[in-house]
Amino acid sequence: MTGAKWRKSSKSGSNGGACVEVADNLAGVVLVRDTKDRDGGTLAFGPAAWAGFVSMAKTGGPTG
Repeated sequence: MTGAKWRKSSKSGSNGGACVEVADNLAGVVLVRDTKDRDGGTLAFGPAAWAGFVSMAKTGGPTG
């Protein structure tokens, strides 16, 4: 999408590019793509769905 500002997690480290990039600067949508295949497709999430995913990822799942 035009205007997307992509970033990688600071935890990506030197894992050979096996990570994702996120663009969360657009109104109403959070975009996710594969760092090593940037033209291979983009997933789009609503901000609430993305926030829920990030929360669960930080705690290890829905039960913590």
